[in-house]
Amino acid sequence: MGVKAAMGDWWRARREAARRDEGMTTSEYAVGTIAAAGFAAVLYKIVTSGTVSGALESMIGKALDAPF
Repeated sequence: MGVKAAMGDWWRARREAARRDEGMTTSEYAVGTIAAAGFAAVLYKIVTSGTVSGALESMIGKALDAPF
């Protein structure tokens, strides 16, 4: 078998594997949605904490007061 034929077989196998992937099921969407909501809640708590909030306010204040 030549290299070209071997590569053709490899690409054919990849295409067939991609066709078998039908996407996420309902349970996978549910788990993904719950994980995204949990991550958003943690991120919200971090950003609204006093330390991070103060740092963001300081950074924005410095940016607005910057001379041009």
